[in-house]
Amino acid sequence: MEKSSPRMTGGTREAPVNSSPAVAANAEGEEIEVLESTDVLPVAPEDQWKSLFDKYDPENSGFISTERFRDLLATHGSELDPHKLEVLLALADGNADGKICYQDFVNLMSNKRSNSFRRAILQGSRQLKGCSLRDEVGLGLSQRLVRHVAYETLPREVDRKWYFDSYTYCPPPLLILAITIAEVAVFMYYGFQLDRLVLQVSSPSFLKSPLPYHPQLRAQAWRYLSYCFMHTGIEHLSLNMAMQLLVGVPLEMVHGALRIGLVYVCGVLAGSLAVSVTDMTAPVVGSSGGVYALVSAHLANVVMNWSGMKCQFKLFRMAMALVCMSVEFGRAVWLRFYPPAFPPCPNPSFVAHLGGVMVGLTLGVVVLQNYEQRLQEQSLFWIFFCVYTLFVLCAVFWNIFAYSLLDVRLPPPP
Repeated sequence: MEKSSPRMTGGTREAPVNSSPAVAANAEGEEIEVLESTDVLPVAPEDQWKSLFDKYDPENSGFISTERFRDLLATHGSELDPHKLEVLLALADGNADGKICYQDFVNLMSNKRSNSFRRAILQGSRQLKGCSLRDEVGLGLSQRLVRHVAYETLPREVDRKWYFDSYTYCPPPLLILAITIAEVAVFMYYGFQLDRLVLQVSSPSFLKSPLPYHPQLRAQAWRYLSYCFMHTGIEHLSLNMAMQLLVGVPLEMVHGALRIGLVYVCGVLAGSLAVSVTDMTAPVVGSSGGVYALVSAHLANVVMNWSGMKCQFKLFRMAMALVCMSVEFGRAVWLRFYPPAFPPCPNPSFVAHLGGVMVGLTLGVVVLQNYEQRLQEQSLFWIFFCVYTLFVLCAVFWNIFAYSLLDVRLPPPP
């Protein structure tokens, strides 16, 4: 959200000296948007919103004038954060038709960023270019972390300020951390059991676990997801864990566990299904499908919004991310075609990486494009989700019928 940015003193925000209607626009001339307040009036049921609206609409016209709306804000303004009150005043001043309908009123008081509010602000004539979020001073450690994450993942100053003002660490970003801890625990368990930390895949007991995907055991449906907890060695785990934490945790802080979990799980599932279709004799281990889905979605989002992204050393960091991904992928390709330690069973496939990348560049990009808009309101999300569902169904039928029809010679079960 772009709004006048109050200074921080002693860990609290001071109200701005000059209270004026705020219409957001960043220095690069981004599209002006409105951001409703998180410090809204006391939560009320629909009938109470209706009663409040009717109080300022005695004619029962279904609209209240912007003058009466300003009176309402003046009456309840003490209950709102002063610098966020400016955004509501901007709506009243920027609404060209001079009136606000009941649904817009409810949306605004219910803290919904709707297109009607954006259009109302776009019709306004004033612009207030407040200071950048980077200019905030006196921030605590947790606030600096939130600001850092905002600049790492969001391309627009209006969204960075909105996120900075509204993020509360509740719920905390625990999904990616929990997945990483589980992967480390599983790796350590098999490391001690196999007495091997490097190239565990060369142990004859490695694939006997109930977790990896194996073509002979493809009827065990959980293996299409559980394989992500197994890794071929500490070198494999380390690269995946580093990318997963450095990219996944900030994304989860901004987009939430539901969205990031959706992209991660879709990448993992697409990885194993892609192997079952294109590399039919190979097993699969590693979380690369989910990791590559997150990383490729983030990198694509950075490229698509290059001018707006303000993360430091973004070109260098993008190059390093691509190098790490290339090294890990190259290692997987080398391992796949390296003579297997226990023929005729081949080494794990690298195709899961490609499945994750495809999910990241399609479904993942859409999820990360607009962090506050509900997924069900994005038509492009449903298009990619339907395409992904169709791919999953086709892969399931492929696994049921293609292996016998093509008379594929599979390696013996582990």
